[in-house]
Amino acid sequence: MKKFGFIGLGIMGNAMALNLVKAGLDVTVWNRNSEKCSALVAQGAKQGNTPREVAEACDITFTIVSDPTAALAICEGPDGVVAGIGEGRSYIDMSTVDDATSQKISAAITEAGGRFLEAPVSGTKKPAEDGTLIILAAGDKSVYDDALPAFEIMGKMSPYLGEIGQGAKMKLVVNMIMGGMLSIFSEGVSLGLKADLDGEQLLEIIAAGAMANPMFAVKGPMLLAEQYDTSFPLKHMQKDMRLAVDLGDQLDLSLPTAATSNESFKQARKAGYADEDIAAIYKTVK
Repeated sequence: MKKFGFIGLGIMGNAMALNLVKAGLDVTVWNRNSEKCSALVAQGAKQGNTPREVAEACDITFTIVSDPTAALAICEGPDGVVAGIGEGRSYIDMSTVDDATSQKISAAITEAGGRFLEAPVSGTKKPAEDGTLIILAAGDKSVYDDALPAFEIMGKMSPYLGEIGQGAKMKLVVNMIMGGMLSIFSEGVSLGLKADLDGEQLLEIIAAGAMANPMFAVKGPMLLAEQYDTSFPLKHMQKDMRLAVDLGDQLDLSLPTAATSNESFKQARKAGYADEDIAAIYKTVK
């Protein structure tokens, strides 16, 4: 039986790793805050002492961390993944990073004798818990084939997108659209309430028409109640919006709506809402 590693046990990683453990796979976990490993160990996971130790012990190691800086840090140094990957083992980074970061990690893993796949995920806390994420894989096809049984536990869809960078770019496009939608949705709800419309009726009308979508169905009641249980931290969405705008700059493509939405998320971060759910952008416009 293949041995799997899982590095990064935040909101997403904890749920994803738990699904692998519950499916009966041999899973070794690591997190910077080791206390987050306890619940998974109680469910049957093993605990590694360093990312290097996890990579050394496992056939395939998954990682999902907050941003490009964290993704690189997991790989680097004497205790990093690169130091432990070795010949024949595989590394799959499921973090949302830019193309350049993914290429850098790929080169380091390959040079060390390992195989690399990027596989950022589309979805938040509930899909991670339910195993219904969309996994956007790109890179070494042999790693994708080996990891597919695990992907099918963590997600409902895992398309193979081609060469390194395609997964990262697909994720940025998806999140850029989502951030823009949430920004205008927040403004619309705020305008409706300021104009003395009934909030519940507004959501019902939106849900009955062409704009109906799962995100509005979930986030709408959160806006009306102003209760923001975090399933996707706002600071991470702002990071994704920034990376998407940067990609547009690299491709000489103007993205004015995305740039404006990015500024709205930056404003929300500065206002102290970084660790709240992305729906907390509403606080900056209500």
